[in-house]
Parts: sequence; C-alpha cells; structure tokens
Amino acid sequence: MAKVLDLSPLGVRVELLRTGDDTGGELLEFDVVGRARGIIAAGHVHTRQTERHEVLSGTMKLTVDGEKHLLTPGQSMEVAPGVPHRQAPGGKGDGRVRVQIRPAGEALAFLERLEQLCRDGELNRFGYPKPLPGARLVRDFQATGHAARPPLPVQRALSRLALGMANAARPYVFVDEWDVAAPPEAVFSALADARTYPAWWRPVYIDVESDGPAELGKESRQHFKGRFPYHLNTRSVITELDPPRRISADVDGDLRGTGTWTLTPIGGVPTAADVAVGGGPPGHLLGTHVRFDWQVHADRRLLRLLTPVLRPAFRWNHNWAIARAMEGLEPFARQLASEGSREPTAAV
Repeated sequence: MAKVLDLSPLGVRVELLRTGDDTGGELLEFDVVGRARGIIAAGHVHTRQTERHEVLSGTMKLTVDGEKHLLTPGQSMEVAPGVPHRQAPGGKGDGRVRVQIRPAGEALAFLERLEQLCRDGELNRFGYPKPLPGARLVRDFQATGHAARPPLPVQRALSRLALGMANAARPYVFVDEWDVAAPPEAVFSALADARTYPAWWRPVYIDVESDGPAELGKESRQHFKGRFPYHLNTRSVITELDPPRRISADVDGDLRGTGTWTLTPIGGVPTAADVAVGGGPPGHLLGTHVRFDWQVHADRRLLRLLTPVLRPAFRWNHNWAIARAMEGLEPFARQLASEGSREPTAAV
C-alpha cells in the first residue's frame, strides 16, 4: 500500500508511489487527490526540478508563466525548472492528478513538512503557513523551490525578520554551579538577604531595597548592571523558600523570568585563599554546592531589539556577572558563619 500524506487542511491527500529512495534520487512520483487549496494551489517556482502533471480524473487549471491551461483526464503537461506556475482544481468535485518531479531532491521533505504543519495547526484559515513556520519553509527549502511572489530576496528578508523576532522572544536559560567553602546556612543567608548583594556581588549590584524578612510573597527591588553600558531595574517576589536548601523567585521589570538558588551540603572543600596559594588540605571546612537556574526574557526595548544579533554577547555578560558572584559569595558567607547567623530578608 502506498504511503499517504494527510493534507486535509489543504483539501487533499498525497499518495506516494515512488520516492527518491526507490529511484536513486531520479524521481518522486505521487498522486494528489481532492481539491487543492492554500499553499499548494499558489504560484511557485521549482529551482532545479522539472514537474509533470497528468490528470487522471476531474480537471485541473494549470497556469504556466502566465499562460492558462485546462487539463482533463488523460492530458498532461511539463513545467521546466525556474518557470513560475500554479495548479488549481477545475470544475466541481475532487480530482486525481499524478505528479512526477525530476530529480526528487527535497520535494518529499517539503511535502512531509506540509503534513506536519497541517497536523500542528500551523496553517491559517486560507491554507497558508503562519509567519514563523512560513519563514522556516523559506529558510529550509529556498534552494529547492519558493513562492512565485514576492521576489525571492524579499522572501528571504522577511524570513530573517520573522526568525529574528522569534529568537528575540526565546528566553535565555542559564545554569551555573560552583562550590563555596562555607556552610549552607551562611551561604543561604547571603543569598536570601537582598540588602547584602551590593556588599558582596560587586560591581554588579548597585542598590537593593527589600520588604523585610524573607518569606513567601515578599519582594525586593534591584538596581544592577553588567558589562554593557546600561543599568537594569527589576522586582523579585519569593515563590519558594526552604532554608537552607532552596530559594526561588519570579522577576519582572527590565528582565522577566524565574531564578532559583539550590544549595547542597558537601564535604570539606579548600577555601579560595587555599586554592590561590596551593595550600591547605581539603576536608577541613564544611562546604556548599551552589546551583543557580535562571530563565529570563529581556523585556527592555533595547534588549529586545539587540537580542537577535547579540544573544552570544548577553551570555558573555551573564557569565561575567556570575564570575563576580563566585568571587564575592565565599568570603562574605564565611564572614557570616564566623559572626553567627543573621536574619535573612528577601532576594533572588
């Protein structure tokens, strides 16, 4: 039995007869059954392939380079590579048209992509791909074929714009982990006390205001910067608080997302000072494994505009900021441990 591609939203099904795998890449042959609409009935160009249409039942309107033809059962016609054409049902009722594409190229992959779009609801009510999946079609299949209008350079530009906007909307996801030579209780206090951030996370945090002791629903407001020439302001609301293991908060403002600190006790680790001088036997100090999960959208207009081209730079900026946290958290937490516990207040 022939494999069938279900393109019901486009008014047809495609019954595969011979594929590139069957013919050494020479030919793709299939029957189109139904009444085509939307993208498969629109004007298009095959860049390097010859397409042959043979009507088996019903009628088909075939327009080739502006010249209209009406094909009835038993009639066939070829379209040369690079020639704009469109095929549409003629008369009433369903039809069956046998199509041969030489060489097979990526035509089957294109049809399978259309089936996926149909299945995922990625077509509009007229049978055309929505902007983002349409942009992906241009990106992935422009070398094989493309819409007859607008000109291909315009299609490419629109595709890049749509994909860039989608990339800008995609969140940044960061996961950072390191070991701190200080007990979990002290590390938790440093991370939970918003007011201390400017003291140990320098020069990233400039100012922090806190609503009071850390508890669910409490908020803090942060003013900070990275290596880029702008400052950011955010508001954090604690959504999970499990001392001394976990702190999670939702963030909005110039950045929007969720940040989670997870702390795990570990065996003794050498301090940063020990590592610097190459001395001090390991195991002499209770340590903490710190993990920071940060998923964030850039809501500030400048950030949204720059994201498509500067995403790697934003990751570099985040890495720089985390490096400053790694430098400052351990000595501050050790100082807290030596002074005794301090009542924490809100922050992530």
